[in-house]
Amino acid sequence: MVAEGIAKRFGRRWALRGASFRAEPGSVQAVMGPNGSGKTTLLRIVSTSLRPTRGSGFIFGHDLLRDADLIRGDVGVLYHAAGVYGDLTARENLEFARRMWGGAVAASVDAALERVGLTHAAADRAAGFSSGMTRRLALARLIMRPPRLLLLDEPYASFDAAGIELVHEIVRETAARDGIVLISTHDAERSAVVVDGVLRLKDGRVVPEEAPGLDPVRLAVEGAL
Repeated sequence: MVAEGIAKRFGRRWALRGASFRAEPGSVQAVMGPNGSGKTTLLRIVSTSLRPTRGSGFIFGHDLLRDADLIRGDVGVLYHAAGVYGDLTARENLEFARRMWGGAVAASVDAALERVGLTHAAADRAAGFSSGMTRRLALARLIMRPPRLLLLDEPYASFDAAGIELVHEIVRETAARDGIVLISTHDAERSAVVVDGVLRLKDGRVVPEEAPGLDPVRLAVEGAL
């Protein structure tokens, strides 16, 4: 993945003021910075759900602007909003996702529910789930259709120790397949066990920084504007 001068403006406010970075296949990068620094905006642009005001990039050889549809098929995301339908059961949520993907999945609905610990709640409507259960259901979608580009926005929120380890397992599996993982997080201690580079944002700008104990070789960043 290569991004050059990525910037995004909402009205008169710049959420990103220029970000250039490279993430190699097999790498796991932490995207860090204070609230309002542009972390979620950067993930949304990389996922192709948001178009940058300016800048360019390539993901797995596809142009970020011209090949958004091709990139989108390789992306898996876990945002604050888990994207779960409350009026559907856990099983129905996953069956709906499977149909939207055309039926091709790496793991069955039952296998995914078992791995995230929701077999007992398969027939329950998601509206009654706790925050942790809802996010586990969102993780089940990533297990059914493992992405090449995994984007996680504060993935430790609402998870107990077992849930956090499940997140780390999915991260490691993605990297082992030569995928790329970007983790937007404030929790440097938890993410340190899986990341090998840090992309730090401040006021919408990229600040080069080597994280203690992490190998910075795979990450190159620079700020612009």
